[in-house]
Amino acid sequence: MVDKVLTANRLTDGIAVWLDASGQWTERLQDAFVARHAEAVEALEAAGKQAFASNLVVDVNVIEIEEKDGKLRPLRLRERIRAEGPTIAYAEGHGYADPAFIAA
Repeated sequence: MVDKVLTANRLTDGIAVWLDASGQWTERLQDAFVARHAEAVEALEAAGKQAFASNLVVDVNVIEIEEKDGKLRPLRLRERIRAEGPTIAYAEGHGYADPAFIAA
């Protein structure tokens, strides 16, 4: 089974967030709880449904990740962009994603 994490967008500001081991939403993918078996994935799905029903987050998804060089990395490009930020600098004071992290 591929490792998975739970991601969503925070309802108050739209920021991408991930569920951590304490059940809190964090802005850092590296702090996310990693589900390594089916029961843990089911628990993530239940937590996501509860957070959605409580109007804490939207666009709740369990996504596949890998651990590469000691860092969690989503398998899908879309999720890597959500984790690291935009692929270009678009506004003063906002950085952009590390090209090595985004690379396929």
